[in-house]
Amino acid sequence: MTGITVGSLRPLSRSRGKESRRERLTPYLYIAPFFLIFAIFGLFPLVFTGVVSLFNWAPLQTTHPFVGLQNYRTMLGDPLFWKAIRNTFTIFLASTIPGIAISMLLAVVLSNRSLRAKNFWRMVLLVPNVTPVVTVTLVFGSIFGQQYGPIASVLQLLHLPSIDWSGGNAVAAQFVIAVMILWRWSGYNALIYLAAIQAVPDSLYESAELDGAGRWRTFSSVTLPMIRPTILFSVVTSTIGGLQIFTEPLLFTTPQGGANNQALTLTLLIYGQAFNSFKFGYASAIAVALLGVVLVLAAVNFGIARLIRSA
Repeated sequence: MTGITVGSLRPLSRSRGKESRRERLTPYLYIAPFFLIFAIFGLFPLVFTGVVSLFNWAPLQTTHPFVGLQNYRTMLGDPLFWKAIRNTFTIFLASTIPGIAISMLLAVVLSNRSLRAKNFWRMVLLVPNVTPVVTVTLVFGSIFGQQYGPIASVLQLLHLPSIDWSGGNAVAAQFVIAVMILWRWSGYNALIYLAAIQAVPDSLYESAELDGAGRWRTFSSVTLPMIRPTILFSVVTSTIGGLQIFTEPLLFTTPQGGANNQALTLTLLIYGQAFNSFKFGYASAIAVALLGVVLVLAAVNFGIARLIRSA
């Protein structure tokens, strides 16, 4: 007999029970700071915005009357709201669709094995993204000046009338804003696509080459299917960012989106209603509507991706 009794086993079993509980709780403690920060700076402002949208909330008032869904009814009857939606989607489509195509083209060029100074070109692509938005807007404002700048000089040489890019011309203003977004984000997305392309196994390309597939066939049958999750990721992030366009139209035109609101976006409208008109309740209602639009488009993107996978 070893002389071990039941009483001597109880402390050991209790210590093992404490260790197992500690082991189960340890992973949650590691990720707890993220969820705590998200709850404070992400979830609480989101919920509070929804609450404020149900009140006639003004910062200088001591009381905030409850109005229910009145702010949402006012929003649906506001012509500026629908104009802001049209402008936002126009700029979003004009910058996102060409941007994805340009980024994919740049990624394919950078993935060429015969390309020299690859690190240099990758660094060059990242420079527009790290350049301050204020600087980008000032430079583009000079390029697309009505009476001066390279674009105005070219129009004068061709004996064409000058264009007021930041004035009342909606097409011109939205075009310049879309070009600014393209210039800033095409290189960044190209590097993401490049990383995905480089992760594709070389054996797949070798098999395609043995089968006699050309470059386009290899790209469409091997590269695109393998980097489809990355493309979906960039489409979702571009959708979220494209619907929150704020700095470019604010600095290129006016806080009202130009003389005729030709560049007024949803975020500019929220900013104007909150900090110019001090209608925080109405601005919160527009913010909730913007959140709904983003969620709907994200769900559509995921649905399309699921259909493509099952096809």
